[in-house]
Amino acid sequence: MLSLASLWMPIVLSAVLVFIASSLIHMVFQWHKREYGKLPNEDAVREVIRQAQLPAGQYVMPFCGSSKDMQQAETAQKFTEGPVATLIMRPSGMPRIGASLGQWFALTLAISLLAAALATTVLGQGADPRKVFHFFAVISFMSYASGSVINAIWMGKLWAAVAMDALDALIYALLTAAAFAWLWPQ
Repeated sequence: MLSLASLWMPIVLSAVLVFIASSLIHMVFQWHKREYGKLPNEDAVREVIRQAQLPAGQYVMPFCGSSKDMQQAETAQKFTEGPVATLIMRPSGMPRIGASLGQWFALTLAISLLAAALATTVLGQGADPRKVFHFFAVISFMSYASGSVINAIWMGKLWAAVAMDALDALIYALLTAAAFAWLWPQ
């Protein structure tokens, strides 16, 4: 049986390749830039939120504490009048890019590690590189793309943005699959 330890090189290489690709996508090509717009009255909205003194967390409006709240006429009116929003509040201060990049790299490693762990039960040593590629492409794509779809379904993320995230996920999946197909133990 193939050991997970024998796959350390493709695990690390695939994580590094995905990290580099995502850096290029977000910092050089910037194709996600159009997904976010500026509020026309940003300063006024910031002031209202600042005065509310919301701690970091997730908020929705209108808020419904239970399914019974959804049946109330006042709640229906609030949804009809709008706005309907999901708000994610981060701690005040400059974004901690280094910490976010570290967490992103840890996630890329975890996805490759978990895919490799599954592969050791499905693919054997000397497996056909095409089967290795196919296996890792499918598992990696599902891993990288599913979060965006979930956010579209439940948080209102625009489907156009999900399509762009799916393109990212496809690139990440192909890089992961290529690393494993190339370095799969013979």
